[in-house]
Amino acid sequence: MTAMSGARTVDLVYFNAGGGHRASALALEAAIARAGLPWTVRRVNLREVLDPKDSFRKLTGMDPEDVYNKRLARGWTLGLAQELKLLQGMIRWGHAPLLRQLQQHWLATEPDMVVSLIPNFNRALCESLGSTLPGVPYVTVLTDLADHPPHFWIEQGLDQHLVCGSAKAVQQARAAGYADARIHASSGMLMRAAFHEPPRVDRAVERGRLGLDADRPTGMVLFGGQGSKAMLGIAKRLPETPLILACGHNAALARALRALPARAPRLVLEFTPDIAHYMRLADFFIGKPGPGCLSEAVQMQLPVIVVRNRWTLPQERYNAQWVREQGVGLVCSSFAKVDQAVDALTGQLDRYQAATRKVRNRAMFELPGILEGILARAEALNEESLLSVG
Repeated sequence: MTAMSGARTVDLVYFNAGGGHRASALALEAAIARAGLPWTVRRVNLREVLDPKDSFRKLTGMDPEDVYNKRLARGWTLGLAQELKLLQGMIRWGHAPLLRQLQQHWLATEPDMVVSLIPNFNRALCESLGSTLPGVPYVTVLTDLADHPPHFWIEQGLDQHLVCGSAKAVQQARAAGYADARIHASSGMLMRAAFHEPPRVDRAVERGRLGLDADRPTGMVLFGGQGSKAMLGIAKRLPETPLILACGHNAALARALRALPARAPRLVLEFTPDIAHYMRLADFFIGKPGPGCLSEAVQMQLPVIVVRNRWTLPQERYNAQWVREQGVGLVCSSFAKVDQAVDALTGQLDRYQAATRKVRNRAMFELPGILEGILARAEALNEESLLSVG
């Protein structure tokens, strides 16, 4: 570690499974640049580090992250809780070779700080860094509102800092034995700057331009970057409700939705980097309780309708409880009666919108300062150690 040099290299560890981890890495990279910190930021895809020769794709014809994403798009999420336990068991079983592989990576790349935006691998990442580059700080930024213990986000006994985006996650970190000096509370999940910027267009005029109703409550239906076949059922049950349906990279889903008959105006979107713009045109949100899209909807003052059942991803189940605690929407057991949920929500839209305005997420502005403080303290300790040895 170059403790006395001017330049700093900060690695952001992510992977593409689900899309939220990469989105958080991109948001954090932009936030660091916006804060004017003179760091070289490198995004590190852990899948590429662990499988540099792309052996899995060559063997199966598909990236392991693509397998997971296709399952999300098809709604094949039942049983993922058991598969998560199997994955965690395999990671523990392969800990020693995983450690060696990561140690070689850190020796070759020599970061000044490592920030993890992924679960499950933090013990191997943190221990390999500490044994290879002692004194280099390791930070885990939870991109879920809460941990899903054990061995998911908050591993016990590691020399790391934890950035927690909810009071629940802070409580979990303390329960895992971390001192308050190692726990850093943020006011929510990382989001891109677009979700913090003021509107650029007249909302009523833009809705009219896009063929939407300028006056009737309009729903934004969003299930992450891969979409979900659940959107077809929702659209069929809401023929009278104006909808913006965001399908992400799922072009087949977009075609199927455009073919559905509807009596209310609809806008079907494929992938767009400007999802914040379309959220501003909506009045409420329907989707899965993912931490990213949920946080974005509430930031845009959209009350939410989400589902919590056995198909809900295990790490996202607390998010439904958070919706109830904050009073920002409705949690259903399925979308079978989504029409009734929409009626109930829109009947009290002002009350739910007022609740969303009470949730003030400033994580994008908080994280650079948190990381700067962690790095400065680590370098000060390293300098003291060098002086004492000298």
